[in-house]
Amino acid sequence: MIHSFREKYNREFTVEKYDQLLRYIHSEHNISPKFRVAETPVFIPKKLKNQLIQACTDIANQINQADFKEKTEGAFIRESLKIPNENAYSHFLQMDFAICRDKEGELSPQLIEMQGFPSLYFFQELLSRSYQETFSISKEFSSHLGGLSGREYLDLLKNIILEEENPENVILLEIDPVNQTTHIDFLGCKKHTGTPILCISDLIKRGKKLYYKNDKGIEVPIHRIFNRVIFDELDQRTDIKSPFSFQDEVDVEWVGHPSWFLRISKFTMPLIDNPYVPPSTWLHKIDQYPEHLDNYVLKPLFSFAGAGVDLHPTVEKLDAIQDRNNYILQQKKNYVPIIKTTNDPAKCEIRMLMLWDKKESKYQIVNNLVRLSKGEMIGVRFNKDRDWVGGSVGYFQE
Repeated sequence: MIHSFREKYNREFTVEKYDQLLRYIHSEHNISPKFRVAETPVFIPKKLKNQLIQACTDIANQINQADFKEKTEGAFIRESLKIPNENAYSHFLQMDFAICRDKEGELSPQLIEMQGFPSLYFFQELLSRSYQETFSISKEFSSHLGGLSGREYLDLLKNIILEEENPENVILLEIDPVNQTTHIDFLGCKKHTGTPILCISDLIKRGKKLYYKNDKGIEVPIHRIFNRVIFDELDQRTDIKSPFSFQDEVDVEWVGHPSWFLRISKFTMPLIDNPYVPPSTWLHKIDQYPEHLDNYVLKPLFSFAGAGVDLHPTVEKLDAIQDRNNYILQQKKNYVPIIKTTNDPAKCEIRMLMLWDKKESKYQIVNNLVRLSKGEMIGVRFNKDRDWVGGSVGYFQE
């Protein structure tokens, strides 16, 4: 987006350098990502950076209000979704912004969705380092804000996941982790924190205590769980059996309590009043549909990676929905193809990654994740036959 840096990057880009980038990433854990890595990072100008910071700060302040939990009780659309031992706050907060143009033609970030759930926090640090090393990106750019270094960023992640616990008593919990698209991120977590990566089927439950067997076959007590399990997938994986249920009362601390995946989600969008947030309404609250439905998008509340999103809702489609409290209707925002590539320009979505600052009792922006697209939908699964698309990172101009 910064013209001079974009022109220089594109001019010096070669397929050989891109292959070198992929080899650099592979060398970290001896595996490659199960998603496409884009040929380019994104250079974020100061004005857009400041808008993103302002939007994140304002929206996070609304989430941090004392009555937020009361306002989000409706997110538990089934009683079985209520999980014991909920934290007072979400350890993780993410906001996805479409990069659009405002009425004056200026770039403007527009919130598409938010998550109280971690994504690729570890992989993004590897990806940022890989671009900088391979393509000799100027050190005046950083994927972090406020002078935060990569080492300091990883230390923040380690501290929030472990706190005061021994790494062997803290686990990363997922469903069939080796086969997850985000497996490379799990390996990053293990490398930097020392926590084992476990499938929910690996857990051992005795009363209110949870254990797992280490490599020597010794049972190890679990004190903290870094949760990466998504309910939407858990409901579908009937092949996964476990003695532990999320509804069980167990003596563990959650790092990213499962309830925050629901509280901070697309369900939250209608509650946020902000110029960077498109108007959204819960479907079951709509008495009369908007006149021009082609200006809206229909989204299921808790699906992941774009599953179930309908960019072209109609009266007939909306009337056919039975579980109307599981959807929102959101004003559509047009992503602009502003990333110049070697052929067609790409659209851009920036996910701002935040962590809870326990000392300051507020959220801190620590990193970002970018997705580039040349199709109608954003996301790596929707651009399989295109180049200069996929997962990337944004560099902020200081």
